[in-house]
Amino acid sequence: MDSSFTRTDRSILGLWWWTIDRFTLTAILILILFGCFLVSSASPPVANRIGLDSFHFVYKHLIFLIPSLIAMFLISMMNRKMIWRLATLMLIGCFGALLITPFIGAEIKGATRWIHLFGFSIQPSEFAKPAFAVTAAWLIAKRQYDAKFPGRLIASVIFISIIFTFLMQPDFGMSVILSAIFGVQIFLSGLSMSLILGMVVLGIIGIFMAYTMFPHVASRIDRFLDPSTGDNYQVEKSLEAFSKGGLFGTGPAQGEVKKNLPDAHADFIFSVAGEELGLILTLIIVALFIAILIRTLTRIYDSKDLFVILAVSGILTQFTLQTLVHMCSSLRLMPAKGMTLPFISYGGSSMLALGIGMGMLLALTKKRNTDNMPIPDRKSWSFKSVFN
Repeated sequence: MDSSFTRTDRSILGLWWWTIDRFTLTAILILILFGCFLVSSASPPVANRIGLDSFHFVYKHLIFLIPSLIAMFLISMMNRKMIWRLATLMLIGCFGALLITPFIGAEIKGATRWIHLFGFSIQPSEFAKPAFAVTAAWLIAKRQYDAKFPGRLIASVIFISIIFTFLMQPDFGMSVILSAIFGVQIFLSGLSMSLILGMVVLGIIGIFMAYTMFPHVASRIDRFLDPSTGDNYQVEKSLEAFSKGGLFGTGPAQGEVKKNLPDAHADFIFSVAGEELGLILTLIIVALFIAILIRTLTRIYDSKDLFVILAVSGILTQFTLQTLVHMCSSLRLMPAKGMTLPFISYGGSSMLALGIGMGMLLALTKKRNTDNMPIPDRKSWSFKSVFN
């Protein structure tokens, strides 16, 4: 493909090809291929159990995958100004959808998080995460070159408002991820250590309040600390899958545990990978996620653009934390939490939101970005300076 574009090619595709992070893009595409294989293997038993066509979830996965890829490629061609404008508009739409979801949404497993549109279930909270990460980054960065602009205050009000809508559903997991995104951005923007410690204390208090106020949160924590206090069927089956997989796995589509694992195609697809692909190939999947994390951090390490630093760090926090939660839940390293594995699990809203989010990340990490956006104090701001 390199031969298709010369370095002097000034076309949109030519500029995109020579400035995009092709390593990260390739890693994402490989994860998507793993996802197509694993969803094709894990979803038929789930579909058959609930009376659907064997490949019902496979077809829906592909239906959402195509627009997700298109969105990722188109957004990755945008400049910074277009990115934060898109994120702001998306956040406004998501906030409106989140407000009405508890009233018109469908209740599934005791939570009202989905809106039915044109035969599909859409989860607005998935789209709110990347939209908030970029919008908050712009608000915080803008204050650095306009001291009178209350960027942190506005971002904080937006954060609290979205957390409120998450808890209305309720969705404690999404609240934790959004809090992590905002916490990382506030830390990197230069907040004093005393305020950071205050935020940590507030986070601990929030977890304690969630434990006392939400029975499903308390149940999951109790079962994690003492498995005998409740039903741990899915987690036990997940561990059984890894045990049967061994080093080399049972082979493609040869897994047995998925037949009795209700969410094998979504919340526990990492377990299917462990059984059918074995330890070696599963570790390759893990390595791909780590490679994306490290590669992206190196792309922004010397950046002087605070907006890029905060936006990319926010999106990367969401991507990494979501991956950790899924994997650790499958291995019983933390209380079980239903969360998709990025680009691998079945999940329409999750897939489309990830496509949008990673498109933004690819756009913001392009080389030789010459957009005319004000950048605060180029000499003092960099990702590296935060840790020096």
